[in-house]
Amino acid sequence: MLSDTIKLSVIISVHDQAEALEQNLPLFLSSQGEVNYEVIVVDDSSSDETPDVLKRFKIEYPRLYTTFLPHSEFPSPSRRRLALTIGAKAAHSEWIAIVDINRPPVNESWADFLYNNINKQSEVVSVYRNKKNSIQSWDSLEEASPFICKAERRSGHGHQGNLLTYQRGAYDSIVVRKDRIYDALRLFDKEISSSQLCGLSIKIFLTNIFN
Repeated sequence: MLSDTIKLSVIISVHDQAEALEQNLPLFLSSQGEVNYEVIVVDDSSSDETPDVLKRFKIEYPRLYTTFLPHSEFPSPSRRRLALTIGAKAAHSEWIAIVDINRPPVNESWADFLYNNINKQSEVVSVYRNKKNSIQSWDSLEEASPFICKAERRSGHGHQGNLLTYQRGAYDSIVVRKDRIYDALRLFDKEISSSQLCGLSIKIFLTNIFN
């Protein structure tokens, strides 16, 4: 697989998620269609069978690349952000998708659907599975920052819940142009006060309620 033909890089950060990997990683690795993509899984020092599961899948799926975040005696609240940064550095494509192993794709041609619906003039694209794979494009990272800050706070706490996900801005995955990915990752686990969270929630709701 030649790096210059890869259209989409998919990054997944995992920690002690062997069962979720067994169930969902094949869905990320077997998208049907013409878009060439890679899947990069970053293991955040798992102590379960995660490393063994990844070794098995690497043999079966050539598009899978794995790496790891070393263990630290002083865990950082932003280890997820660090793991995703490691994955971003390994990516070969112009577009980087950050996905969650617990939110697998819902159709067999998800990579083609995602890449072909990216507005190439945008810097950020968010995807909502519960709204018929709705794509929300942002011309700039600055426009998308309220959504990212809210959804990715407290290691992705903002993604919890299945009701009104679009209205709440609780996207299932996000795609960022590679030249803005490190700026986007700085918004992950950003400290947000209660009043700031309330303001972000209102702004996002008013943006999405009529779309």
